[in-house]
Amino acid sequence: MPQIVFLPHEELCPDGAVVEAKTGESILDAALRNGIQIEHACEKSCACTTCHVIVREGFNNLEPSDDLEDDMLDKAWGLEPESRLSCQAKVADDDLVVEIPKYTVNQVSEG
Repeated sequence: MPQIVFLPHEELCPDGAVVEAKTGESILDAALRNGIQIEHACEKSCACTTCHVIVREGFNNLEPSDDLEDDMLDKAWGLEPESRLSCQAKVADDDLVVEIPKYTVNQVSEG
């Protein structure tokens, strides 16, 4: 099984985490199944950017993003060339290293 290394995130996984993922599973589903509560305000429908992550290693092993995901990513805070929506990025057979950005564009969590 491929592994996803989540780099430390101040609130969601302060010490970082290494989780096993199922091939074909989204990064978000693997995170949630392992107690890493990445925000996902649109319930995984590719309609927001709250689940935005940066794939630091293994990005080229993911299937390319589609036009809808690319359009949504344009609205993400801290967008980088290796950014993906974790609800859309499916794990292949290779390991990944993922960074969860410090901020999201989510008015609900802005208090």
